[in-house]
Amino acid sequence: MLPAPGGSPGNDVLRAAVLHRLDLLDRAAGHADPATLLPLARAELNRLADGWRRLLRAHHADESGRCAACRPGLLARRWPCPVWRTAHEQLLGESLPRRTRRGPA
Repeated sequence: MLPAPGGSPGNDVLRAAVLHRLDLLDRAAGHADPATLLPLARAELNRLADGWRRLLRAHHADESGRCAACRPGLLARRWPCPVWRTAHEQLLGESLPRRTRRGPA
């Protein structure tokens, strides 16, 4: 299980519920019979695709080329942000090349 970040008890409940659902899906993928797995997979694939789309819509590039959702203001991350990089890696199975830092050598 992933380490719990600091936070309120409400956050702990939310975190536990999400991790429990992921564990349940892992178990189903590894052990469910095809008659059970196929309808579950169809429903979950639709939900996962919709969830990724909603998350990625929030992490769009603003007019300055920074992610609108990651740390707004001067410290905002350049786009593509870690959320888009993770989406690319998880959905396409490949990492984006790392950016080279520009500045004094």
